[in-house]
Amino acid sequence: MKVFVVHAHPEPKSFNGAMTRTAVSTLSAAGHDVKVSDLYQMNWQPISDRRNFKTIKDDDFYKQQLEELHASENEGFADDIRLEHEKLDWCDLLIFQFPLWWFGLPAILKGWVDRVFVMGKIYGGGVWYDEGYFKGKRALCSVTVGGPASSYGVSGINGDIDQILFPINHGILYFVGFDVVRPFIVHGPARMSESERRKKLNDYVSFLLRADSFEIIKYKKLADYGTTFVADQKHE
Repeated sequence: MKVFVVHAHPEPKSFNGAMTRTAVSTLSAAGHDVKVSDLYQMNWQPISDRRNFKTIKDDDFYKQQLEELHASENEGFADDIRLEHEKLDWCDLLIFQFPLWWFGLPAILKGWVDRVFVMGKIYGGGVWYDEGYFKGKRALCSVTVGGPASSYGVSGINGDIDQILFPINHGILYFVGFDVVRPFIVHGPARMSESERRKKLNDYVSFLLRADSFEIIKYKKLADYGTTFVADQKHE
């Protein structure tokens, strides 16, 4: 299996850093090939503008999707974006490793998505959801969360973690065709003892070694929706 980890934490000694190192060592030892994009180490530019492109479709008015379509047709993406496309095309499993910040992706990872998941090459023209570009590949969110699990339950003050991650799992990863693995979540690593953190890392090792039997989140398919993109009653 070929695994691509997109790592988004500024501190290498963080628990997120330990999780990425654990993933690399565990998967490599199990015979898998692993590539990592450490976004902070790469000094990844998260802002989308004309620097995304070597080509220009309209030099008078900037519309990102129009420029993405043009670049897709003319090999016109900036080198940093092109290299990420190559890693995505190469991998069988994509892992997002990140801390939940303000109930979403850190800005640097959201900027990676904004720049890399482009119209034309990655989506558009009916290529989305279960008929998406990455159909047949899997994606996993490996996430650290500051608060305890109880505060992210259905009745918790912060809301259901599955609903919080829905815009990422469904709106980003499933949208472009990935089979989305149920996330691996670590709550409050900063408040844990060293032995508790080691146990969580060991749990992550066990989780990764079950990659062949990952639980996939079951989302509706395009065929379940009508022409207005509202699910048929029978699929509710």
